[in-house]
Amino acid sequence: MAMGGLCLLWLHFLGISATKMKIVEEPNTYGLNNPFLTQVTRLQPKISPAAISGPPHLHKLAGKCFSMIESSYKYEFCPFHNITQHEQSFRWNAYSGILGIWQEWEIVNNTFVGMWMKEGDSCASKNRQTKVIFTCGTSHKLAHVSEPNTCIYWLTFETPLVCHPQSLLVYPNLKEELQKRWDQAEQSLYDGLITQQGYRKLLQAIFEDAGYLKTAQEKIETKEQNHSQEETLSRCNEERNKLSEEIQMLKDILARHNISTILPVSDKMPALVTSQIRSDKQQRGDPGVRNDSL
Repeated sequence: MAMGGLCLLWLHFLGISATKMKIVEEPNTYGLNNPFLTQVTRLQPKISPAAISGPPHLHKLAGKCFSMIESSYKYEFCPFHNITQHEQSFRWNAYSGILGIWQEWEIVNNTFVGMWMKEGDSCASKNRQTKVIFTCGTSHKLAHVSEPNTCIYWLTFETPLVCHPQSLLVYPNLKEELQKRWDQAEQSLYDGLITQQGYRKLLQAIFEDAGYLKTAQEKIETKEQNHSQEETLSRCNEERNKLSEEIQMLKDILARHNISTILPVSDKMPALVTSQIRSDKQQRGDPGVRNDSL
C-alpha cells in the first residue's frame, strides 16, 4: 500500500515536470532577496534601477514579477526593476544570475519597441543585458527567451496593455513642452534648416529629458560606478591573498620549531563557560526543574 502511494506521487511529479513551461505571477521579491539564502548567496546588483518611465498604463506592472521555466532555467522578469535567471537543479552550485537591471527604452519611429535591462552579471569582458519586447496577449506572461548573441538576451512579454495600436507611441505620452519641441524639430527638418542627423539629435535630447533614455553623463557615471566596484573587489581579493600567504608563512615557521598549530582541548572548562552552557541547555531543552537549580 505504501509502495503504491509512492508510485502515485512519483507519477504526479513526472506529470508536473513534463510541462513545457510554467507561468506564474509573484510578489515583488525581484529575484534577489530570498530570506533563506545567506548574504553571500543572494544576487548582488551592480547598480540601482532607473526611474519608472514610458507609457503610464504600463506603470501598473511595476512591483510585480513574472516567471517562466524553460530549458531547465527559471526566468524572473520584474518590469522596471530587473530580470534574473535561476538554474533548476539540485547541484550545490546551480547557477543564479542577474541578466540585467532596468535602464532605458529603445525608441524607433515614434514607438517604444523595447525595454533594456543592462549592467547584469559579468560575462567575459562585458556585462549581461536583456531586451524585453512587449506584444499583445490575453494575459501578462513571459512567452519566449532567447540569446541571439553571447550574453545578450531577448525576452518576449505578452500583455493586454499593448493591444491598442497606439499603446506604445511616444509622442502622446510626452509633456506638452516636449511635444512643442518635437513639433519645432519637425518643422525645422521640413524647412531644410536641419539635417536628418540634426533632427535625430534633437529627438534624442527630447527622449532624454523625458527620462526615456539615459543621458551621456548618466552612462559615464554608470561605467565609473562599475569600475569602482571592480577595483574594490580586486583590492579585497589581493588583501585576502596576502593574508593567506602570511598565515601559511607563520604556519611554516611554527612547523620548523615543532610547534603545533592545533590547540589542545582541555578536560576542564572554566566555571563561567560551564555555567553558560548549562544556561543554554536549559533554554533549548527540557524546561523542567534541574538539580543545579535547587
